[in-house]
Amino acid sequence: MITVIANLKGGSGKSTVAFNLGVWLLKKGHPVAAYDLDPQMTLSDVATVRREEGYSPPLQVYLAQESLAEHLKYHPGEVIVDVGVANMPRMKEAIGVADRVIIPVPPSQPDVWATQRFLKMIKDAVSGENHPEILAFINRADTHHAVRESDEAEEAIKTLSGVTLYPHRLFQRTIYRRSLSEGLSVFELWPNCKAAREINTFASGLYPEIANAVPGR
Repeated sequence: MITVIANLKGGSGKSTVAFNLGVWLLKKGHPVAAYDLDPQMTLSDVATVRREEGYSPPLQVYLAQESLAEHLKYHPGEVIVDVGVANMPRMKEAIGVADRVIIPVPPSQPDVWATQRFLKMIKDAVSGENHPEILAFINRADTHHAVRESDEAEEAIKTLSGVTLYPHRLFQRTIYRRSLSEGLSVFELWPNCKAAREINTFASGLYPEIANAVPGR
């Protein structure tokens, strides 16, 4: 399955999500190829730190390729693509062959507006018989229950056409930044923390067959 993690705006946490999902899949014993198509190359940098520190398993990250669509379809396992609007041609090409597009949405009205515009771009990028599943979720959600922005953003997403609200939020936690700097997923850095449980729930919902697979079978 080709999963594209993308957003019209920078700073939405795409690379953090892509990295943690990739390592989660590897830890489940499932092959995964990651593509970093963002000029900032955050996913590539984190994977390099992970490799240099000797953490296992390493995450294989590929950069922009000629005939990108063919490269994405080549891999037999899971494919995760981290791409932003700064690389519009590659983003459109990746979305054009994607099975699923995941949109991280920070909890603010401008981010909801940007998501609405992005959905139009996705529609324009998809042609032929390919109709990827499009999911949006609240990323960097508020941790205090009295703050309503995350709830309001979710309600706004529900009103948008062409997208399904993915109900598992990821919250604004310092450990996400710290883990990236060390080349570790949050569940490797601190297995019992709230962020580790969030990522496991988040990933299990996206990959239920892998989450529920019996080891050795």
